[in-house]
Amino acid sequence: MTTVSAGMPFPFRQKNPLHLDSALLVITLTLLLGGLVVLASASISTADNAAGNPFYYVGRQALAAILGAIAGAVCLFVPMHFWQRIGPLALLVAFLLLIIVLVPGVGYTANGSTRWIRLGFLNLQASELARLCLMIYLAGYLVRHNRTIREQFSGFVKPMIVLFLACCLLLAEPDLGAAIVMVAIAFAMMFVAGARFRDFFVFASLAIAGAGTLAVTREYRLERLTGFLDPWADPYDKGFQLTQSLIAIGRGEWFGVGLGDSVQKLFYLPDAHTDFVFAVFAEEFGLIGSLALIGLFAALLWRVFRLAIRAASVERFFEAYLAVGIGSWLGLQAFINVGVNMGLLPTKGLTLPLISYGRSSLMIAMVSLGILFRIHHELVAGGGPAPVRRKPARSRGGRR
Repeated sequence: MTTVSAGMPFPFRQKNPLHLDSALLVITLTLLLGGLVVLASASISTADNAAGNPFYYVGRQALAAILGAIAGAVCLFVPMHFWQRIGPLALLVAFLLLIIVLVPGVGYTANGSTRWIRLGFLNLQASELARLCLMIYLAGYLVRHNRTIREQFSGFVKPMIVLFLACCLLLAEPDLGAAIVMVAIAFAMMFVAGARFRDFFVFASLAIAGAGTLAVTREYRLERLTGFLDPWADPYDKGFQLTQSLIAIGRGEWFGVGLGDSVQKLFYLPDAHTDFVFAVFAEEFGLIGSLALIGLFAALLWRVFRLAIRAASVERFFEAYLAVGIGSWLGLQAFINVGVNMGLLPTKGLTLPLISYGRSSLMIAMVSLGILFRIHHELVAGGGPAPVRRKPARSRGGRR
């Protein structure tokens, strides 16, 4: 799929016809447009009660989708070497966002968490943009220090220190779910870069021990961990949200009750348009519809990881690592959201990408997809400056 762009100043000058991944585009549009329909159904009662407009939330989400599409289109014309060069700046932006959101009077607090920065009509969730900035920095680091990552413990420690500091700021909000996702993304990127298993074992053990300590030292976190194991033991308090979600999924049976006919969204299921939109979808479209939605996410991940493999095969490692990071983020967040809705995982407060109401999440997801489309274009066109190549590692007994 190609189109011709007009001349634009650096870094937005596009000389060659634009090549888009048609399959990835169709999957993205299906999830995005279908998500708006699902959100309209899931939020109609809540929106009418809160704002007097049954389409209040879907209207705001649609505006965010438009802004995200514009931002993603801009990213489509930005060469990948530009993103690689601004890696240190991206790291600085990430930490500034995570620090600014904690400043009294700047960060916006809701439900006991300070995660948002007010920007006029939009509340920017700092962790969403910070996550993308950290992925850009880490991808560049893995290219510059690939030999050290593969051969020396110090190569693994340095990005882990950066990640530890970022997670401390996320936990100060508090946002344990975002911290867990960020750690998992970083591990995935470093794994494909060739980091040694023993380094993974050390830091994975520390991460698990740290997460366990955080869970048992805060009562509300411990309640989440224990409550999802048997929500029916306290169905009107600690297990209320999950039991209502399970009722919604059970009502859907094979083919669902029909679009718009969900009962659980009528003030029974809290956060029906955000964290638990999948439960409403399952109620209205049933098991078959749920499998189709999961299949779309699986197809999305397949295209993204296939793109990463293609980039690595032509030694464009920055693009490969960044694609792995974006794919890991989208896949892991979708997996956690569905798992929470089905009672397989404790509540984490993570949205379903491109589906749940969350304007910051949607816009950053579309910017990330715009970058993926750019990677595909550069691989097909084969133009632009030569990518930074990593040096071949010399074997010292570590994993190659």
